[in-house]
Amino acid sequence: MKTVKKVEHTPFIQPRKRVAAYARVSCDKQTMLQSMSAQISYYNSLIQRHPEWEFAGIYADDPISGTKDRRAEFMCLVEDCREGKIDMIFTKSISRFARNTLTTLATVRELKELGIDVFFEKENIHSLSEDGELLLTVLASYAQEESRSVSENCKWRIRKKFEEGRPNTGNMLGYRLVEGKLHIVPDEAEIVRQIFADYLAGFGRQAIAKKLYITGFATLRGGRWSINSIRRILTNEKYTGTMLLQKTYVQDHISKKRVDNHGELPMYKVEQSHEAIISKSDFDAVQAEIARRAALHAPSSTEKTISVFTSKIVCEKCGHNFHLRHTAIGTKYDKLAWMCSTFDKLGKSVCDAQQIPDYILRAKCAEILGLSDFDEQVFRAQIAEIRVPAHNTLVFVFKSGPRVEAHWQNPSRCESWTPEMKQAARERQEKINLERRKSSE
Repeated sequence: MKTVKKVEHTPFIQPRKRVAAYARVSCDKQTMLQSMSAQISYYNSLIQRHPEWEFAGIYADDPISGTKDRRAEFMCLVEDCREGKIDMIFTKSISRFARNTLTTLATVRELKELGIDVFFEKENIHSLSEDGELLLTVLASYAQEESRSVSENCKWRIRKKFEEGRPNTGNMLGYRLVEGKLHIVPDEAEIVRQIFADYLAGFGRQAIAKKLYITGFATLRGGRWSINSIRRILTNEKYTGTMLLQKTYVQDHISKKRVDNHGELPMYKVEQSHEAIISKSDFDAVQAEIARRAALHAPSSTEKTISVFTSKIVCEKCGHNFHLRHTAIGTKYDKLAWMCSTFDKLGKSVCDAQQIPDYILRAKCAEILGLSDFDEQVFRAQIAEIRVPAHNTLVFVFKSGPRVEAHWQNPSRCESWTPEMKQAARERQEKINLERRKSSE
């Protein structure tokens, strides 16, 4: 006899929605920093008040311009969305999320494809709603125009200062800008004089940077010593008491790229504007010496080699990154190797980190990732960074959390020899032995 029974299912429980928030302010003034703190506190309270929501974190960037794409927390937020950790994002407004229309729409569209809703409180817009993208396009365009207007106002204010012969900033070694005028900082001025004297005495820029480091001046205000920081000092006319204003300008309000002024905008020369650190004759002598040395050397390529490992390898001895170098060019030992930037620029006495051959690094990565050959896509997806604590040691830090230590060895030179190289070496040694026997007879 046919029977029909109702199948009982376990009651469906709607999973809690994982909600995060993104906060940012436009500048680092005290009131804005307080606003950032208030935003974080507000979102913490808002999300945790709703029992159907699960707190997925607050992502808050330092107060830098929203027209830039170097927002670490924002990028982390997007990455966590891609990894399926977030269902919804709260943010104050479109202008706080991004002022660039393309960035806003590209990000929101990607999140929409992932099923993630972005709620803009000020505009009361849900990105997953029917009208969400149309409204976002209009409002994001408005926000971008507002950013352009603010940028133009700032440019006008700065150029007005230049017309009056006043500098916009005084962030340079040897001087401080006080009430619109540059004032000498005595101990820093001595360093500047020593740099000019060393260059005229025959030192190169790298040798000067190394000397400053070794003699105790480990860092330059605002950064570390490098050949570029030395070049900027040696070519800065402000050290003679003269200012040339608007030598560079910001190309546009989106990229914020600063470019050299080749006549696109007026420049203003202000003589005897402040006390000099370097005499005009010494400054001119240095410029002539720079030109003389440049003429002696053919220009070399300054194009940087970008690799999947760029900015990923960290030296634990000095804290700086490794970069790629082509070593022993034109010899049988010609190879690509990764070097600590401190070792490369300042020498072994400052950082004795060992260089890592590129082919060994790739082989170790493949081994750690369980691959037969190195795969860039797999590396990018799984490895956050590689740390170098000691010679022949690598620590792979996975994005998922684990750290795996690996060891490597440089193959001896004889292992890399071809049969032809080995035969040539034998013939040379036989010739040396023959000459020794003849001389002893």
